[in-house]
Amino acid sequence: MERIDGTINTQGSIAYVAQQPWIQNATVRDNILFQKEMDVERYNATVEQCALKPDLSMLPGGDMTEIGEKGINLSGGQKQRVSLARAVYSGADLYLLDDPLSAVDSHVGKHIFDKVIGPQGVLKDKTRLLVTHGISYLPQMDLIVVLKDGQVQEQGSYQQLLGRKGGALAEFLLQFLKDESNEDIILADDVEVVQDILRQAGADIDMSRQLSERKLSDEMSLSERRELLRSISRQFSDTGSAGSRRHSFGSGSFSGKSRSMDQISVRGKKQIMDNESPTKLVQVEATETGKVKWSVYFAYFRAIGLLWTVLIVFMNVTSHCFSVGSNIWLKAWSNDPPNPDGTQVVAQRNLRLGIYGALGSAQGLTILIGSLCLALGSLKGATLLHHRLLHNILRSPMSFFDTTPLGRIVNRFSKDIDTMDLTIPMTIRSWLLCFLQVVSTLFIIAFTTPIFLAVAFPIGIVYYFIQSVYVASSRQLKRLESVTRSPIYTHFSETLSGASTIRAYGAEKSFVRESNQRVDNNQTCYYPSVVANRWLAIRLELCGNLVVLFAALFAVFGRETLDQGAIGLSLSYALSVTATMNWMVRMSCDFETNIVCVERIMEYTSTPTEAPWDIPDTKPPATWPPGGEVKYLDYATRYREGLDLVIKELNISVKPGEKVGIVGRTGAGKSSMMLSLFRIIEPAQGTIIIDGVDISKIGLHDLRSKLTIIPQDPVLFSGTLRNNLDPFETKSDTELWTALELSHLKGFVSGLEKGLEHEVAEGGENLSVGQRQLVCLARALLRKTKVLVLDEATAAVDMETDALIQQTIRKEFVGSTVLTIAHRLNTIMDYDRILVLEHGHVAEFDSPSNLLANKESIFYGMAKDSGLT
Repeated sequence: MERIDGTINTQGSIAYVAQQPWIQNATVRDNILFQKEMDVERYNATVEQCALKPDLSMLPGGDMTEIGEKGINLSGGQKQRVSLARAVYSGADLYLLDDPLSAVDSHVGKHIFDKVIGPQGVLKDKTRLLVTHGISYLPQMDLIVVLKDGQVQEQGSYQQLLGRKGGALAEFLLQFLKDESNEDIILADDVEVVQDILRQAGADIDMSRQLSERKLSDEMSLSERRELLRSISRQFSDTGSAGSRRHSFGSGSFSGKSRSMDQISVRGKKQIMDNESPTKLVQVEATETGKVKWSVYFAYFRAIGLLWTVLIVFMNVTSHCFSVGSNIWLKAWSNDPPNPDGTQVVAQRNLRLGIYGALGSAQGLTILIGSLCLALGSLKGATLLHHRLLHNILRSPMSFFDTTPLGRIVNRFSKDIDTMDLTIPMTIRSWLLCFLQVVSTLFIIAFTTPIFLAVAFPIGIVYYFIQSVYVASSRQLKRLESVTRSPIYTHFSETLSGASTIRAYGAEKSFVRESNQRVDNNQTCYYPSVVANRWLAIRLELCGNLVVLFAALFAVFGRETLDQGAIGLSLSYALSVTATMNWMVRMSCDFETNIVCVERIMEYTSTPTEAPWDIPDTKPPATWPPGGEVKYLDYATRYREGLDLVIKELNISVKPGEKVGIVGRTGAGKSSMMLSLFRIIEPAQGTIIIDGVDISKIGLHDLRSKLTIIPQDPVLFSGTLRNNLDPFETKSDTELWTALELSHLKGFVSGLEKGLEHEVAEGGENLSVGQRQLVCLARALLRKTKVLVLDEATAAVDMETDALIQQTIRKEFVGSTVLTIAHRLNTIMDYDRILVLEHGHVAEFDSPSNLLANKESIFYGMAKDSGLT
């Protein structure tokens, strides 16, 4: 961020835990150590304190398991804890903790707070700046700073702030209790804080005592809890306490703790240091060896097209024929006998001059047409191959992106496409010109002195041998240079995304060194190609000089019988053939070297793709699905071939319009179940039926266009707000504003200078996380499908935004089937049924009241850990 005014003074080293954790494409251990020396005792203690030990016991390689780009194979809670462990292990003096407890459930959050952040934690002697939504942590803070609209409203100790009548903190907490629209259940851990608020606000003593005695205990039903909170709220309403409700999405605020399901049931403990060999997720990029296959050449020229290829060759041959013809015509003109007075016959001169000019003009015209044909043909070919590459990448399954670094994809769309666009067409043109020049030179020299053919053949063999030796090395060096370029892009992208964390840890120099090392590796492959080029030039010059030598010798030996004009033409061609042959051989080598880019592009145009986008024979009715009934029948799936099943023998039926909450420990298969509904991952066995239609039999477009998801990490694109809400421009302005109003964004968008035309930065970086989440909600409202999926949609937002989202979903999707992966259990307590997954199996599937009534149920244990019982 840019400093506008003022100063910030810090002393000592800094550790930073971002709200959206930055994870390197490295092993878990490397991410925690972050270039620090390994201290086994401290490392094991850090893993234990950050509640990572159960997670590592589940990973295939323990802490040596490789993490994909941006932590793609870790859950949100796991990424947050790895980021926190990195900070703890660093041993810094100042810790900046940006809401690190939002992605973990209350049980894990309490463990981390007690063991790491709190007064008795490992960081108790360090300076800690903690941003949090958890009001239960406030009494243990030395200093509380209340922010609103980017400004400090007040600061002081917990008791000092609560003691201030009408203070910002007390006002917010009282408003939370007063707001009858907020039906979240207060956690047992928050009861003491609520009691403090009641006492400080002068509430009825009986009410405070009632809350203290009941403690929202196991005996209280959900309705009883809500009635108790409403009665408290009514008392505040009567006394006029608390201020107005805030709707500022970007301002800091306090809210109830996030309650994720990241606690892991440990079935068997594994020593962290047992496994020393990393489990690879991203494999080394494959490199072809040997000659480029003929299929690559054919693919390129097929992309250009037969017509354009024939026109290119024909126009270049024709232009060169005109060039040779004009030289021969000039030679014949020079042999014309002059008049006795030394002048030429005017008519003959004009004839010679006219034909010579015509030949030159024809040559220029055919060169122009040939160049246009080459430009248009190569553009057509490059466009077609780019389209195939883009189409295949966009249609690739998610497993492809799990195992393929972004740098490899960017490399093909940047350098390889650039080479195909510019370098290859120029190489083809140069090679054609040189080839025709060499052929015509050899023809003229052989025609003038036929004996030259006796040495032309051996010289040709030497040329071919030199070219073969050079191409073999140059081609492979080009491949290696392309492969070593991808890590540069990958590291650069990773460094940019983690720039704030890198700077906070003061690790800039090490990342610069790593970048330089990767550039050096790339140059290690590039420099030998320059040396090989010089090797080629020396030998080609030698062979070219031999051609000139023999052409001159044979002309001298046959001077008595040869025509003077023919000798001059032969020698002039021979003198230029050295450079021409050198250039032709070099262009031949360059063409085979650069065609490697087409080879690499074709590699990614032939990777496996998803199922067909559209299947006309099994197209569902336009009104499908009419109700939203979802059935999983003996369903099982895995992420990639060779991996274990993540969903096993799943058999459930969701009625039309039913609201189902999906919970389970990390690795239980919650997200996998939702991915299978969209066919992001395909079944290993079984089927999914939506309103009588087997989704595996229809096209992906027909399926996905009828489903809506609000993801945990909101996805926005560069462009206007209108384009993000309605990318296909099918909705009117009235519909857009209605959706914004229902998603509680109308006030914010109305306040923007350009309104719906407001430019959204890449990834929505100029909007807060809450605003991005609400934009996704507005997008879902515009689609209004019969099946809505919420994948921990409120994991990263504050309680106020969470309440807004839940309120709108309950109202606007009343007739739709809603499947919610629960991050905060209190948000699904009024759902029709709860599905509990464990190790990919259905562990429980019943109404919340029935599950809570059974104290042996898994869901009861989760609710207890979250403070709901």
